[in-house]
Formats: sequence, C-alpha cells, structure tokens
Amino acid sequence: MSDTVNRDAAQPSVLFVCVHNAGRSQMAAGFARHYGGDDLVVRSAGSDPAQAVNPVAVAAMAELGIDIAGQTPTKLDYDTAYATDVIITMGCGDACPVFPGKRYEDWKLDDPAGQGIDVVRPIRDDIHTRVRTLVAELLPDKAVP
Repeated sequence: MSDTVNRDAAQPSVLFVCVHNAGRSQMAAGFARHYGGDDLVVRSAGSDPAQAVNPVAVAAMAELGIDIAGQTPTKLDYDTAYATDVIITMGCGDACPVFPGKRYEDWKLDDPAGQGIDVVRPIRDDIHTRVRTLVAELLPDKAVP
C-alpha cells in the first residue's frame, strides 16, 4: 500500500481504489495528501495495478503544483482495506471487493488511460472538487474554500 497501516485510531483514513492505480486513484490520493496533510492517512491501490503511474496524470497534477511522479501503483490488499475508514472506488465495478463495515463511495469518473492532457484535465478537476469535499467532511478544520 502507499502508506503504512499503523496510525493513530483517531486519525481518519481514506483509500482510493481504481483498477490500475495509475490515474484516478493516484490523482485523488495526491489531492488528499495535499489538503489533509499529516492529519489524514491516505492510501491508494488497484485491483490490477499498472507498472507505473500514468504520465499524463502526473503532468495534469503538476500543473496544479502537486507531484505524484514518485508514486507506485499498488495491489489492493485486505489488511489495508480493513484498516481504512473510507473507501472510494473509481470505475472498478466488480473488480473491487467490498469490505463490510466500511464507508463506501463510488465516484463515476472517466478513465484517463490513453487520453491526452486536454481530456485528463476535466477528470482531474472533478476529482479535485470531490476530494476537497471529502477532506472537509473528514477534517472540518482543514476545509478549503
């Protein structure tokens, strides 16, 4: 997983999951780390991870000053999912297992795989809006206008 499973029990955690863990979930995790800082445990994973993060997603995030270039797609595992409070799925359908007792949201987002920057920017912006709302719910003191 992208971050360690050990954490303060009072500290909220979120797991972003898409099939390849190379685009949508990596962008969401980048925004969540940016807005949540050390107060939010952020993880991302995929049901069938790619070899590398989508370079167009990296470029789209860099336009907003968020660096996700050093991230590595990671396989979703049960221990990490069970250690997470909120699980956000993005287009994995039946490929993403359900973990009982967790808060789930399924964000319907286009897949940026194989797309140019002009297609990826609106996906990034949609993710940005959703993550800001999520962080405001999980960390009201960190709400960003």
